[in-house]
Amino acid sequence: MSVVRRLFQIVAGIGATGFGCLIYVYLTLPDVRPLIRSNPTTTAFIRIRADEARAKGHVPRRVQRWVGYTHVSSDLKRAVLVAEDDAFFQHEGVDLAQLQESIEIDWARGRFTRGASTITQQLAKNLYLSPSKTPLRKLRELIIARRLEAELKKARILELYLNVIEWGDGVYGAEAAAQTYFHQPAATLAPEESALLAGAIINPRLLNPARPNARLLRRQQLILRRMGAVSPPPAALLDDVLPQSETTSSLN
Repeated sequence: MSVVRRLFQIVAGIGATGFGCLIYVYLTLPDVRPLIRSNPTTTAFIRIRADEARAKGHVPRRVQRWVGYTHVSSDLKRAVLVAEDDAFFQHEGVDLAQLQESIEIDWARGRFTRGASTITQQLAKNLYLSPSKTPLRKLRELIIARRLEAELKKARILELYLNVIEWGDGVYGAEAAAQTYFHQPAATLAPEESALLAGAIINPRLLNPARPNARLLRRQQLILRRMGAVSPPPAALLDDVLPQSETTSSLN
């Protein structure tokens, strides 16, 4: 067999495998349309954390109280946008410039580690996926993020994100975080408190907004200096969704 023919077979095999992976990913993607008017009762991340706790012989802890978009401080919304996705209004789920930079850095390092996730990508990961950094998982995240942007308004994406993300051991969402760390509703958070909460998202199981270390305090100051440059999506662009007000302290 000639070298050219063998090379052609290898390329064709790689192409067929890649196409098969794309078909598998597409067929197994979740339907995000119910999120337009319904709030999720759980997430992939919450289930993963519960499994991790059970594996250690612990009772899974879950503190979460769903609040509507207008019941979250505008300061917290701005702080989160600054800390996690200052180009939220400029992209359709994926920040291509940041993604390219991330890929180039990963390629140079020889491993798939650096994040460049938008808020929409983080929401997709929290709702449906795992924390793993495999290329296939990342591909699913990118496609789900585009689907979320196609079906949901920006304000709804941010509302979902603020209610489901992890903000400490067993603490999920802005209301639970505000009550846990500052003993007040998310609606009344001041800029300083909001910046601490937003700064902790990068590593919520190590960074404690109630007892900030030097790293978190530096992030707080950086966020505070930039908060005036962003504005959250207006509530007028949000469809009515019935909030889930219950607080759960443990999972069975």
